[in-house]
Amino acid sequence: MSRLIKTFEVLKAQGKKALIPFITAGDPQYAFTVPLMHELVSAGATIIELGVPFSDPMADGPVIQAADERALLHHISLMDVLDMVKHFREKDNNTPIVLMGYLNPIEILGYQRFAELAAAAGVDGILVVDMPPEEASEFIALMTSNQIDTIFLISPTTNLERIKKICEFASGYLYYVSLKGVTGASTLDVDSVAEKLLEIRSITDLPVGVGFGIKDGKTAQAVSRIADAVVVGSALVKQIAEHQNNQQQMNKQVSAIMQEMRGMMDDPG
Repeated sequence: MSRLIKTFEVLKAQGKKALIPFITAGDPQYAFTVPLMHELVSAGATIIELGVPFSDPMADGPVIQAADERALLHHISLMDVLDMVKHFREKDNNTPIVLMGYLNPIEILGYQRFAELAAAAGVDGILVVDMPPEEASEFIALMTSNQIDTIFLISPTTNLERIKKICEFASGYLYYVSLKGVTGASTLDVDSVAEKLLEIRSITDLPVGVGFGIKDGKTAQAVSRIADAVVVGSALVKQIAEHQNNQQQMNKQVSAIMQEMRGMMDDPG
């Protein structure tokens, strides 16, 4: 059983939902990432999505684009990201780690080599934003043989037949993009999200995480009432950008957001 599936089963038994923070690896610099990952876990994270810096992050808004740029200034590569996961695993062998990024760096490394190195480092899942399921058979087979779950995005405009196709290929969990547009977009319509989740759950038993538009404890709480996981990215990355020259303050502010979200998500009221 994968770490991801085990985590969701434990949470379900506890009547809780997953809190999944996203940060960009190497933002603002290499040495800050692993300590921040441990800080996120201490503050209530159950799974970590670790972004692989890329020069053309088409699905991301200005906040995460800027994070990629900061990381790339220090020449953070896919190999560096895998090294960070390996170092994280020296102290934490329980928290699932999902890499999120784009196909180009993986293709350069090679699917087989990436699968083997990712598994050895302790990666649990991979979400490749620009890889449609129809083109992913070889990739998924290699991930599966290395016990790595392959996660796919579903958007508000994804129709029922397309959802069925995605669910045939996906494992670990599904990532529902709650807003039309890029990361960091503004207004979240929880009722519309709930309606779409009912449609998704009519097809699959996979856990469904919801991201985009999660800004604070209130929105995290609202989404946790209807989803299996709450994914937060831009709200954290904004704090990283604001405090990029002060690691202690950066960790403190990111931790405060996480603690607020975790507390409100766990509030039965």
